[in-house]
Amino acid sequence: METITSRQNPKIKQARALRERKHREDSGLFLVEGIRQVGEAAEAGADIQAIFYAPERLTSPYALELIQSQAARGVPCHVTTAAVFESLADKEHPQGILAIVRQPKNRLADLSPVNFAWGVALVAPQDPGNLGAILRTIDAVGANGLLLLEKGVDPYHPVAVRASMGSLFWHPLVTASFPDFAGWVRQHGYTVYGTSAHGSHDYRQVAPYRRPLILLMGSEREGLTDDQAAICRAVIRLPMHGRATSLNLAVAAGVMLYSIMDKLVSE
Repeated sequence: METITSRQNPKIKQARALRERKHREDSGLFLVEGIRQVGEAAEAGADIQAIFYAPERLTSPYALELIQSQAARGVPCHVTTAAVFESLADKEHPQGILAIVRQPKNRLADLSPVNFAWGVALVAPQDPGNLGAILRTIDAVGANGLLLLEKGVDPYHPVAVRASMGSLFWHPLVTASFPDFAGWVRQHGYTVYGTSAHGSHDYRQVAPYRRPLILLMGSEREGLTDDQAAICRAVIRLPMHGRATSLNLAVAAGVMLYSIMDKLVSE
């Protein structure tokens, strides 16, 4: 197989363009970087369009077997030099493997308490690392997925994909407007719990939780609006005993998700 040695190779330029949101949205594709992440994508049955790898950097037997198995499935697997691969990679000191994957087309209408018993809804999240970390925590607690309301950060940003540690490929991720979300929770009988620094309920005093439920977290800057808080059964606060007025979004989501998991009542 011929090795790609030029950063101006058309395949390399097309892949590199996916580091920008506009090209991800226009093409419906995104980049997945790293051995574990590409392996999770393959195991989950994601639609892998191509793989790029640099043999100089890639010594993992698992990764080499992964490339062989994907090539046997008909996935184009392109060999590059280390320098060319580094021009694609978002991370310093990359592991030497990267995949182009098609974004799944999940819709809110496809979700119901049958396949989405509990999960998280974020209003206009801004930090891709937080989004990826929340997906990872959703996986850890056995929740079902993530809803992104009112746009916000691109969930297929390379940082979000990497921070999810592969969880992105196992849980539905859906974008929706808040009015559509509000209609959906009413239609299916979801109980919504919101979070706010000014919430009326201490998180330790809320129990039990029954599915189907949604944990609704407001924007990092503004929190929940009055309309958003109005659809919540309870608005919950995390106590702050120091000088900080709020927690990082991913940390707050983690505390709440583990609290919910601990107090879930079996149906």
